[in-house]
Amino acid sequence: MRILLAEDDPVIADGLGRALKRGGYAVDHVASGADADAALTSQTFDLLILDLGLPKLPGIDVLKRLRARRSSLPVLVLTAQDGVDDRVRGLDAGADDYLTKPFALPELEARVRALTRRGTGQASCIEIAKLSYDQTDRVLKIGGQLVELSAREVGLLEVFLLRIGRLVSKDQLVDHLCGWGDEVSCNAIEVYVHRLRKKLEDSGVRIVTVRGLGYCLEKPDSPA
Repeated sequence: MRILLAEDDPVIADGLGRALKRGGYAVDHVASGADADAALTSQTFDLLILDLGLPKLPGIDVLKRLRARRSSLPVLVLTAQDGVDDRVRGLDAGADDYLTKPFALPELEARVRALTRRGTGQASCIEIAKLSYDQTDRVLKIGGQLVELSAREVGLLEVFLLRIGRLVSKDQLVDHLCGWGDEVSCNAIEVYVHRLRKKLEDSGVRIVTVRGLGYCLEKPDSPA
């Protein structure tokens, strides 16, 4: 899952970015409304965390422009303005959720999980063969047994589950797993996929390598 964080306070941005990356999200950060609008116009994200008090272009205008382009990208608004009128204005402009500063980090993380899950259009729990993945808590179980995953492996699994039966290229995996400042090579992607494949061995699903093209997560009834 790839998140665009539009926040001009460097302390808040750094703290949020670190927390979200620990949770397995790829995070790209911009500090102005103009940069946020440019990024949203040219690139694809799974969630926008948007501060309304941005310089150069107000956050509310970033949001209005996003919705004018008929984008359904989930948007979590952050603001220091806690009046009812301010909340209504943000929601009317197209925000999906609203959080007032200061906020508790666990609450923000819970709202992020809820919005990214909603954006996938899938149920909270994905069950295929012996595999069960809870999108809310980001927990994998195989045959009822908890399977420990690294943050990168969680990100990979989510990409594959959202595209089950479809080819996913290495470049697509890099785009979804890595922010602008991250350096992750295709060789590293191969290592992450190998580790995840080993952990899914008893699940009834498998990650198949399509030589020269990428990977595909196959359902149990898929042909060999």
